[in-house]
Amino acid sequence: MKILLTNIKELLQIRDSSIRKISGSQLKELPTLKDAWLLIEGNIISDFGNMNTLKEIAVDQTIDCSGKIVLPTWCDSHTHLVYAGNREQEFVDRINGLSYQEIAAKGGGILNSAKKLRDTSEEDLYGQSAARLEEIIKLGTGAVEIKSGYGLTTESEVKMLKVAKQLAENYPTAIKTTFLGAHAVPEKFKDNKSGYLEHICNDMLPKIAELDLADYVDIFCEEGYFSVADTDKLLKAAAKYNLIPKIHVNQFNAIGGVRAGVENGALSVDHLEILEEEDISALKGSETMPVALPACSYFLSIPYTPGRKIIDAGLPLALATDYNPGSSPTGNMNFVVATACIKMKLTPEEAINAATINGAYAMGLSDSHGSITKGKIASLIITKEIPSYGYLPYAFGSNLIESVIINGKPL
Repeated sequence: MKILLTNIKELLQIRDSSIRKISGSQLKELPTLKDAWLLIEGNIISDFGNMNTLKEIAVDQTIDCSGKIVLPTWCDSHTHLVYAGNREQEFVDRINGLSYQEIAAKGGGILNSAKKLRDTSEEDLYGQSAARLEEIIKLGTGAVEIKSGYGLTTESEVKMLKVAKQLAENYPTAIKTTFLGAHAVPEKFKDNKSGYLEHICNDMLPKIAELDLADYVDIFCEEGYFSVADTDKLLKAAAKYNLIPKIHVNQFNAIGGVRAGVENGALSVDHLEILEEEDISALKGSETMPVALPACSYFLSIPYTPGRKIIDAGLPLALATDYNPGSSPTGNMNFVVATACIKMKLTPEEAINAATINGAYAMGLSDSHGSITKGKIASLIITKEIPSYGYLPYAFGSNLIESVIINGKPL
């Protein structure tokens, strides 16, 4: 099937195929083409150009994009989209003065979600998760990473990842999966964290690998959860199964997790609300992508990742939602892009770059997603008629997406 988009007011994020990620001052540059057309053949971006270069093409469908902007779909590289139930009572508890850590200490937080997940059937879990996935696709997300981590037993972690794999089979959006058994220490091991870590390395990892359920491995490297030594141990064990690290670090404290991630070849280090100079130094010269999660900072009222500092240090930056029931119950990348501009002082160009091309890199999808490039997957956002792309983060409370094309198919 051939689809032709015509009279595009502005086509954003035009890149050469050799560009996988962008860093530092490059993030301020967003290559665009005004008064453009774009041709989709099958599920691939076949060609594009200025309207004055368009020759007659036989197509199955023509979409007039007069007054509208077209850009690649958002690439959300950090979510916990597969979960059971919600945690709105903890939201109320925080309003009443309890901290995230205090809620966790009394059995809330991740352990609360783990209990709900264990009590939920795989079929029910799939239904809940599919509804969330459908929502974020309509909001413009064309590629998403999904973590486990609310199981904390082999059986439940497998159940989560199986649901994520089923979603990948049944929906056209690109999905990557991450094993996050080291999200918290379950009640059974509350006085034996080292025993739980051994259980992950010796029992969970081999099972996940045997069933081919995960692309990546993750760990919550944070005070009260898992140490740098724990992180190093797990990532080295996971390397035997070719699981690449994507890790939680520096959400509340900087304890050396960034360096541990870089030294273990992490594709990304995520959160970074607390960032020290040694963390910046560790990231320089590496292939590791720093990932900011501003919706989490907004919801928990904690500091925002110092995106300005990261970019001005010459580093790359990606943006993601951290979609989860406890600290970021939203998968809306439009809100994330706006919040990055409003609270992290990113320019619209920097935020869009961080949410597209760098987001694709942060989940290993540089060759297929994240930019308008000939030969890449045709997953596109068509906005409503808006004055400029700066209007996307400016009008942060409005849904400015008119339609979405995923894998070459208009929704």
